[in-house]
Amino acid sequence: MSYANTLDYLLNQLPMFQRIGAAAYRKDLDNIIQLCDKLGNPQNKLKYIHVAGTNGKGSVTHIIASILQEQGYSVGVYTSPHYKDYRERIKINGKLISKQYVTAFVKKNKAKFEPINASFFEITNAIAFQYFADKKVDYVVLETGMGGRLDSTNIITPLLSVITNISFDHQQFLGDTLAKIAEEKAGIIKQNVPVVIGEWQKETYQVFEEKAKSTSSILRFASKTHKLDNQKETTAGLDFLWKNKSYTSDLTGQYQFKNIATALCAIDVLKDTGVLLTEKAIRNGLKNVKEKTYFIGRWMVRQQKPMIIFDSAHNEGGLKSLLQQIKQLSFEKLHFVYGTVADKDLSKAFPLLPKKAIYYFCRPNIPRGKNESELLQEATAAGLKGKSFSTVQKALKAAQSNADNKDVIIVSGSIFVVAEVL
Repeated sequence: MSYANTLDYLLNQLPMFQRIGAAAYRKDLDNIIQLCDKLGNPQNKLKYIHVAGTNGKGSVTHIIASILQEQGYSVGVYTSPHYKDYRERIKINGKLISKQYVTAFVKKNKAKFEPINASFFEITNAIAFQYFADKKVDYVVLETGMGGRLDSTNIITPLLSVITNISFDHQQFLGDTLAKIAEEKAGIIKQNVPVVIGEWQKETYQVFEEKAKSTSSILRFASKTHKLDNQKETTAGLDFLWKNKSYTSDLTGQYQFKNIATALCAIDVLKDTGVLLTEKAIRNGLKNVKEKTYFIGRWMVRQQKPMIIFDSAHNEGGLKSLLQQIKQLSFEKLHFVYGTVADKDLSKAFPLLPKKAIYYFCRPNIPRGKNESELLQEATAAGLKGKSFSTVQKALKAAQSNADNKDVIIVSGSIFVVAEVL
């Protein structure tokens, strides 16, 4: 098999949630358990930090990884979904898994996982486990996919579990209340394994407390214990004080302060478990997240006049953070290129979007992409004004044609929308 054929097999022939939605969803861990058993259970050879949450888990994953890398550790990172390159999902010290490894793995093991109708996510997870074990990494920072309890990453016992926050997303699978969603995410908490919670609400606090108590897990709430002072956003990133010391980060967007606080809480817990992490590693890790870990997709300023910003916010929590960030900008008109997937609940998203913005509704180029005409119709009923475009590129081009130098263009609504213009 060539890499092109392998990629076609993985992305187009296997059941894939990002492409087809609910048909690819698994309601148990049987497949990933069988897959890993056929591979000799490589996941049992690794040390993990397991990260779940509705928003911010990718950022927290990369911040933790950057700090571990600065200490000199070999660090595997598993995230999803990818933007442009499938290999973004599986990295060691910021370097993408090789095409040769992916091709060889699929060729060697295809016959093992076809009889059980394994999904795209399950097979990709198995590739990651095997790759990290083969490369003998020191630590793996493992991001869950959609949920937690039934996520195929959840067959490991980590050194630390991290849950960034809880917001409404994927309610058809995770539950229609914050408490139910929290219960699903809390499924990654393991017996006697410490857990860090980034942000909490009244509805979720008790869920986490009860789960931690039932598993005898030390529980820390980062929003209580790790407060960052003198928060400032600069053209280069973020500045802040922590423990009366000055720090900088190359991450952009004020919402990243919450993710940094969560990651720092996680780092303190890791230190308590015996992981060596020096002040120098923490400082340099925060400073060089993008450089060290191949971190993309959040508050990416691609052009100044007019300012064009890509951000993959796609649910209620993410959009709230994005809109708070937009409020910090100075501009004359706001142009919003917006697309989403067909199974996304927009009843919570539309009321958040600014009524005065000019919208360019579009459909991401995946089978799950929501039809742009339907999106326009629903948005118009919600009081948003704009036009529809058949592709993301056409929508962005129209926004650029209409925008003056003092305007701002936001491209958001879905990871798949941002991916098409990166």
